[in-house]
Amino acid sequence: MKIFLDSNIPFAQEMFSDLGELHFFEGRNVTAEQLKDADALLVRSITQVNEALLCKNERLQFVGTATIGMDHIDKAYLSSRDIPFHSAPGCNKESVAQYVVSAILVHAEKHLINLQGKTVGIVGAGNTGSAVWQKLTALGMKCHLCDPLLEQAGDRRQFVDMKTIMECDFISLHVPLTVDGEYATKHLFDQQRLRQLNQHQVLINTSRGDVINNQALLERVESGSLPTLILDVWENEPNIEMALLPYTDIATPHIAGYSLEGKANGTEILYRALCQQLGETPSKKVSQFLPPAVVDSIQINAELNQNLVKSLVHLVYDVRRDDNIFRAEIGLPNGFDLMRKNYRERREFSTLNVSLGANQEAHLLAALGFTIAN
Repeated sequence: MKIFLDSNIPFAQEMFSDLGELHFFEGRNVTAEQLKDADALLVRSITQVNEALLCKNERLQFVGTATIGMDHIDKAYLSSRDIPFHSAPGCNKESVAQYVVSAILVHAEKHLINLQGKTVGIVGAGNTGSAVWQKLTALGMKCHLCDPLLEQAGDRRQFVDMKTIMECDFISLHVPLTVDGEYATKHLFDQQRLRQLNQHQVLINTSRGDVINNQALLERVESGSLPTLILDVWENEPNIEMALLPYTDIATPHIAGYSLEGKANGTEILYRALCQQLGETPSKKVSQFLPPAVVDSIQINAELNQNLVKSLVHLVYDVRRDDNIFRAEIGLPNGFDLMRKNYRERREFSTLNVSLGANQEAHLLAALGFTIAN
């Protein structure tokens, strides 16, 4: 079996080498000619898998994306050819949620904000939105969920409408990109909705760039009284609207889900799916190949408060690192893609074992994702 893989899928050699002959490619530049002999195709979000890409291949038996998003996959075309398809739902939910926590704590420190009681509108209540809800609730923030599709499907959580979302102190977007239907998310934040934002609000997008109309956003911020912008995703990646950059508080190249654990989880999900397709019993776990964290334990004796939590969060991941790199390198040739390809290792909160003193409650740190030492 010939397995063709995006070279940016971590631990692919270790996980898939026993299943077939591996061929690596650059995700954004792969061609139909390259894939004509592929039996299995494993991609990430930058590869558009459609008829144009697969037109020269007559033997494909499996397609997988090591991501939660699927808007880059023409599922109807794959179905027409009876090609099984698998994604990696929830693989990087912790990574994205921890990015949001890190960014909000940066904002709170910069503006001397006590997060207790501040309102957060979370648009999209799937795996990632739910993880964000859990962590921000633990910080004492009042979270509102908006997801009409889940609400109509019978999800029993309490949901609000977009009117309530637009009144929140923070708005965090966690929806897939859809272009059809009553609740299409493309340009969900259009000119009209962006005009409703004020300078006291924070808009965070870690979902898909097209969920916000970037041209309308540029017009909005250029008119003054701009909201705080935290943008990890952009329209027309990698050719983003550079004029937006000066108006962002935090800007990064679509890496919110790029923790080592998050990407590795996607690899393992596809490995198990391909094993099932081939009738093989999975014999590996990606945890076998993860390196130890540079800092893996800490003793806390002081009383937990927002500043101490911020210090713990940023000990593991401070989003300002990626913001600084982004601003320094986005103007370089192929800067956006090179930053993603050469992304510096980032670990998740679970890699830090926290020992607490007597009478300290561990539930806050546990809810954020830290490991509490016994």
